[in-house]
Amino acid sequence: MGEIINLRQARKQKARIEKERQAGENRVLFGRSKAERERDRLTSEKTENFVAGHRREKPDDPGKR
Repeated sequence: MGEIINLRQARKQKARIEKERQAGENRVLFGRSKAERERDRLTSEKTENFVAGHRREKPDDPGKR
């Protein structure tokens, strides 16, 4: 004979597990400290300035045309 389960409780348990999984993903994506965000911002700015400084031609102004 199979195990008898309460479907309402099973649904709630499944929802709790899914909610915890989503929370874990959010902690990875958005759970960075201010110092980490600042470091990443400075790194991207430094990279952009390096690339912009080595361009042969300046990008066209969109309003000039």
